[in-house]
Amino acid sequence: MDLTRARLAGTVAFAHNGFVLGFWIVNIPGILDRTDTSKAQLGVLLLLLGGSALVGMQAAGALIDRVGSRRVLGVAAGAMSLLVVGPAASTSTAALAVTLVLLGLANGAVDVAQNAHAADVERHYGRPIMTSFHAFYSAGGLLVSVVGGLLIAADVDLPVSASAVAVVGVLVVLWVVRGMLPPEPVQHDETPVGRPPWSRHVALLGLLAFVLLLAEGVAYDWSTVHLHETLDASKAVAAYAFGAFSVTMTIVRLVADRVVAAIGPGAYVRWAALLGALGLAGAALAPTVPLGIAAWALFGIGLAGCVPQFFTAAAAVDPRTAGVTMARVTGCGYLGLLAGPSVIGLLTGWVPLTTAFVVPLVGCVLASALAPRALRPVERASS
Repeated sequence: MDLTRARLAGTVAFAHNGFVLGFWIVNIPGILDRTDTSKAQLGVLLLLLGGSALVGMQAAGALIDRVGSRRVLGVAAGAMSLLVVGPAASTSTAALAVTLVLLGLANGAVDVAQNAHAADVERHYGRPIMTSFHAFYSAGGLLVSVVGGLLIAADVDLPVSASAVAVVGVLVVLWVVRGMLPPEPVQHDETPVGRPPWSRHVALLGLLAFVLLLAEGVAYDWSTVHLHETLDASKAVAAYAFGAFSVTMTIVRLVADRVVAAIGPGAYVRWAALLGALGLAGAALAPTVPLGIAAWALFGIGLAGCVPQFFTAAAAVDPRTAGVTMARVTGCGYLGLLAGPSVIGLLTGWVPLTTAFVVPLVGCVLASALAPRALRPVERASS
C-alpha cells in the first residue's frame, strides 16, 4: 500500500474537480450568449445543477459501500470531464438544461467519492490530513480562473477549449485511479450491513455542515455585492472581497491539519467558527473598503478548515457504511451552500444586506458551540 501515492492521487482528484467545475463557472457569460439564456433562466438552471448533484451524492454513497471509492470516482470523474463539453457546445436553453443535469449528477458522485477516499487515506495516515485535500479543490478553482481567462482572452472557440479540458481531464482521472487505495477486502465474519438509519450524531454532523457551508455560500455570492452596494466600492475593487476570502481559505487549508492534530477537531472548529463569526460581523460593521476586504479575509481564515472535520467524522461513524454516511453529511452541507445565497437574497427584501448577515453569523456561533460535542467520538478514536 503506497500511502504517499494515494494521498497525491486524492489531492489531484480534488484539484481536478475544482478545475473542471470551475471551467463551467468561468464560461457562464459566454454560454449564456451561445444559448440565448436569460439571467432568470440561469437561476433555474443552477437549481437543476444543484438538485442533480444532491441525487448523485446519495446514489454514490451506496455504491461506494459496495464497490469502493476508487471505482466510483474513476467513473464519475471521467464522466464529469467529458460532460463539461455539453454546456460549452449547447446552442439552446433546453440543451443546456439537460447537460447541466448530467454534469450535476457526475459532480455529486465525485464529491462524495473523493471525500470517502480522502477519509480512507487519512485513517491509514493516523493523523489529520483531510483539510489539505480541500485546499487543492480551491487551488483547482483558482487555476481555472487564470487558464479560462487566458483562453477567453485569446478568443479560443468555447467547444474547442472545453474539448481540450475534457481530454486532459480524462487522462488525469486515469492516473488518479491507478494511485488510489484499493477496496478493503470484506472479512468473512462480517454480516452485510443494510442502509443505516439516521442517528442523532449523523444529524448533528449534517446540521453543522449545513450552517457552515451556508455561511460559505454567502461569501461566494454576496461578498462583492456587499462591498459594491454597502461601501460604494467600484465593481473592480469589490471583486477583491471574494479574492481575499478565497486566498485565505486556500492558504489556511494547507496548514489547518497541523492545528487540528495539536488541539483536536472539536476545539479547532470551536475557535475557528467563532473567528469566522467575528470576520462576518466585521464585514457587516466595516466603515471603509479596506476594512471590509480585511474582514472577508478573516471570514475565510475562520471557515477554511471547519467543514472537512465533519466529513472525517462522518466516515468514522461506521467504516462499513462510510459512503452512505458521507453522502448524507455532504448532501446536508451542499444544501446549505445552495440555500445561503438564496436566504440572504430573500431577506434583503425586508432588511439591509448587513442585517441579513446575522443568519450566517448565528450559524457560525452555533457550530462553535456544538462542534466539540459533534466531533468528540473522532477525538476519542484518535487518542
